[in-house]
Amino acid sequence: MMRSMFSGVSGLKVHQTRMDVIGNNIANVNTVGYKSQRVTFSDVFSQTISGATSASDDTGRGGMNAMQVGLGVSVSSIDMLMTQGAAQRTDNPFDLMIDGDGFMVVGDAAGRYFTRAGALRLDDSGNLVIPNGMKVQGWLADEKGNIEAQEVQDINLFDPKYQATNPTATTTAQIAGNLCSTSASEEVSISFYDSLGNYYSLPLKLTRGATTGTGGTTSTKWTLSAVKEADTKSYMKDTKGNKIEVTLTDAELTFDQNGKLTSPTDKSLTFALNGVTGVAGGVFSDIKVDISGLTQYATSSTATGKSTNGTAAGTLSGYGIGNDGIITATYTNGDIRNIAQVVLTEFDNPAGLEKVGDNLYAATSNSGEFDGIGKVGVYSTGVLEMSNVDLSAEFTDMIVTQRGFQANSRIITVSDEMLQELTNLKR
Repeated sequence: MMRSMFSGVSGLKVHQTRMDVIGNNIANVNTVGYKSQRVTFSDVFSQTISGATSASDDTGRGGMNAMQVGLGVSVSSIDMLMTQGAAQRTDNPFDLMIDGDGFMVVGDAAGRYFTRAGALRLDDSGNLVIPNGMKVQGWLADEKGNIEAQEVQDINLFDPKYQATNPTATTTAQIAGNLCSTSASEEVSISFYDSLGNYYSLPLKLTRGATTGTGGTTSTKWTLSAVKEADTKSYMKDTKGNKIEVTLTDAELTFDQNGKLTSPTDKSLTFALNGVTGVAGGVFSDIKVDISGLTQYATSSTATGKSTNGTAAGTLSGYGIGNDGIITATYTNGDIRNIAQVVLTEFDNPAGLEKVGDNLYAATSNSGEFDGIGKVGVYSTGVLEMSNVDLSAEFTDMIVTQRGFQANSRIITVSDEMLQELTNLKR
């Protein structure tokens, strides 16, 4: 038999393999996070007909190169190309695209796997999962919302401690705006929360006093006091109109001739409400009121009061994922709380990972190991990473592969014709 026939057979086999890889790449052109593959060839060992010789003074002849006949071709490698795929906008808040290197960590009872396909979703138990049901793993927040690097765990968003936030009593407030310099009095109101999250409002009155001094050194005093009702008592009221009696010490505010607040010098007041009990049993905290934003100009009054902290109890209203992978819960009272963080892991040789289907990879002895903790990643939210398959390159490779297959099949055909001629010699 002729060696060329077996070389042709090996050529057919490797080009079939290359065509299989090209076909798989094209089939996955729209697979989220898919990484294309390529095939490289290498020659098989060669049969040496004569070895190389060096120059010899004895014979007076120069050196000769070895004469070898190659015995075909084999597949040298099937490599994964780990370049970044293009972005596909989805506007789904649970879709994540990894910017740069790395893989998200997922797992089930069988073990941990890794993926770049960030099409995440919630199951009916609140687990953050990928389409095949494997749970996404990351770092969990403590009850205060703090997140630290730790052993990755399954992320569950329906944990009871995330379903509501506690109310907080108001401790700071603000009165800001202008007091008309010709007005006799102005009224403002400050609203705030008790320790149970009940909402109250307290009407206040600012009364203009005398202007003292002469020339460019005059000053005007205003008195801030709680509004008194017909019974000469002061009350704050909840949203249902229930009253709580309060006693506040009147405060004096001083403005200079330019309408700037000069007293009190720290530009703040304190409402002593600590220990006052609300209608439903909640208690109040002392409230420090910032008045640095008050002015006294000859224009209409715009002074208003508002609380700057304190909240009612909040119930869960939605989720979001940031560019750092931190999952936050939002609540009806405006609170935002960290729940968990989706993390990444990087491998020394990502091309050494083993594909196991479902857009998943498994670590191998040549990829490096996962340390069980991971690192903070950078993501684009509402976006998915598309396949990195280049169709123009794949179609070009397909043409080259087809021609290579045809050429090798021609080797077999011609070798067969030569053998046919050889057998015809006996006729």
